[in-house]
Amino acid sequence: FGSEACVRSSLPIYMSGRPDPQSSRTPMAQPTVRTATEKYADLDLLADLVKKAKNAGANATDAVMFTSETLSASQRMGIPEKVSRSENAGIGLRVISDKRQAVVSATDLSPGALEGLVVRAIAMAKTVPEDPYCGLADPEQLTTHIPDLDLADPVAPDADALVERAKTLEEAALAVPGITNSEGAEAGWTRSQVAMVASNGFTGGYATTRHAVIVETLAGEGLNMERDYEHRSCVYGSDLDNMEALGRSAGERTVRRLSPRKIATARISVVFDPRVANSLVRHLAMAANGISIARGISFLKKKMGKRILPKDITITDDPHRPRGALSRPFDGEGLSSEKRAIVGKGVLKSWFLDLSSARQLGLAPTGHASRNTSGPPGPTANNLYMEAGKASPDELMSDITMGLYVTEMMGSGLNLVTGDYSHGAGGI
Repeated sequence: FGSEACVRSSLPIYMSGRPDPQSSRTPMAQPTVRTATEKYADLDLLADLVKKAKNAGANATDAVMFTSETLSASQRMGIPEKVSRSENAGIGLRVISDKRQAVVSATDLSPGALEGLVVRAIAMAKTVPEDPYCGLADPEQLTTHIPDLDLADPVAPDADALVERAKTLEEAALAVPGITNSEGAEAGWTRSQVAMVASNGFTGGYATTRHAVIVETLAGEGLNMERDYEHRSCVYGSDLDNMEALGRSAGERTVRRLSPRKIATARISVVFDPRVANSLVRHLAMAANGISIARGISFLKKKMGKRILPKDITITDDPHRPRGALSRPFDGEGLSSEKRAIVGKGVLKSWFLDLSSARQLGLAPTGHASRNTSGPPGPTANNLYMEAGKASPDELMSDITMGLYVTEMMGSGLNLVTGDYSHGAGGI
């Protein structure tokens, strides 16, 4: 339940109180959809696993399953390098007994392996320390509505289509004057499915797709070589940028890095390129993580309701953005999620809380729990972004006589405890 969770009306959708396992075998409306992994997203299997764990002595339990199908193609200097395809499936079982919880995972879905999974989970839960904050959601906390976020592309590209994307991308990049070499181009597609069943009555599942391309080029010769890249990732293949334009952009980004020089120490205006600007928002999300707040190791632990940024800045988390990269209809604990301001006009409005961190802080969860097969839930952001201002990029820079346009960041210089921030930077 992390970065690629979504739903679409053409996919089977399950909700608490309304499981319909037979619908997972319904053929898709589009004949080009690849459905090879649907057989793994079996809610009956998860429900049976949860029942066995309860019968074995667990007070509460949940089971999750993740499946994916991936196809990719790449080429370098005009020569196709690989076409690869893979399918993966994994299952995770969490049991909670007397305020002790354990999580076990497996990729073997045979009946015998799943029986052993239950035995191991129960045995582990007897040996771990107590956790007074662990536990499933109360039934009244569970989501009762799954929105259609349009996050599963019904059309799956074949290998030839991906080969063509990579070919067009690299050819356009190599055509830029000054480009002397290429690290290659790659195009990929992934379809993922998620399913969860819990003893508190929750049953849910959804699916997502992801199309991605990347190209990396080099310019210059000998010791005076520079490198840069372009990449795009989106839910629908039709939303990908024009491959030729994307390839040209990669080449142009690389060439403009040639003949770099140091600048004198100065206090000047700094503008961040969108590619690196999002790192600032990510760092804020790390500091606002409920686990860090509950442990008292974040500089934001006493900042709720206080101004932490200029009043023109609002930072929003939106899990329900249609076709959003990190959209999802509910979180990893079966709770509903909603659009909310994390920072509103410079004031800290919310932290990212799952059930455990919310209980430690005496607050309500915010629906930000993320989940994998090998560990308990933890809070993460969804589609987190800084809301746009009124000035265009050109207007923003029009009155700057001397400034730095940052195109890359170097090093890791953030202290989450104190908030101290120092990074190397390069740009124009």
